[in-house]
Amino acid sequence: MITAIVLFAQGPAPGNPAAEGRPAPAFAGTTLDGGPLSLADLHGRPVIVNFWGPSCVPCRDEFPLFLAKLAEHRADDLAIVGILMFDPPAPARDFIADQGATWPTVDDPDGTIRTAYRAIARPQTYFIDRDGVIRRIQVGQLSEADFERFYASISGPAGSPAP
Repeated sequence: MITAIVLFAQGPAPGNPAAEGRPAPAFAGTTLDGGPLSLADLHGRPVIVNFWGPSCVPCRDEFPLFLAKLAEHRADDLAIVGILMFDPPAPARDFIADQGATWPTVDDPDGTIRTAYRAIARPQTYFIDRDGVIRRIQVGQLSEADFERFYASISGPAGSPAP
């Protein structure tokens, strides 16, 4: 945890640092299914980017919440994107299949996306509005109440101010 404090104390990452109220850093990668995915593909939708891995117990515990909330907010065109952090693809694919998750997970083997987002722990979740602006960042497991409060900040129409 001391490392995390030092990273934040050093200030923003070069380029476009991931921070609340700032545009989300662009990324593109290959999903665990082998398809391409970029954040730009999801512009105009509320997006949740979740850094996770199957060896992370809180990440595993949070999956049912994401499953339920994706179904609940389907009419809003909610998109969830997983970013695989610190784990190999095979166990992640197995876990995703076992859970019945339908959202893509992008493999980040060299940590490029993790670095751009300044992700320091798993799970770490970014709530991005329809205009591509990060409205909330959660380090650690989300509760249902946190999810709903953070989701409210990204679910409005494009161009609307964050609550």
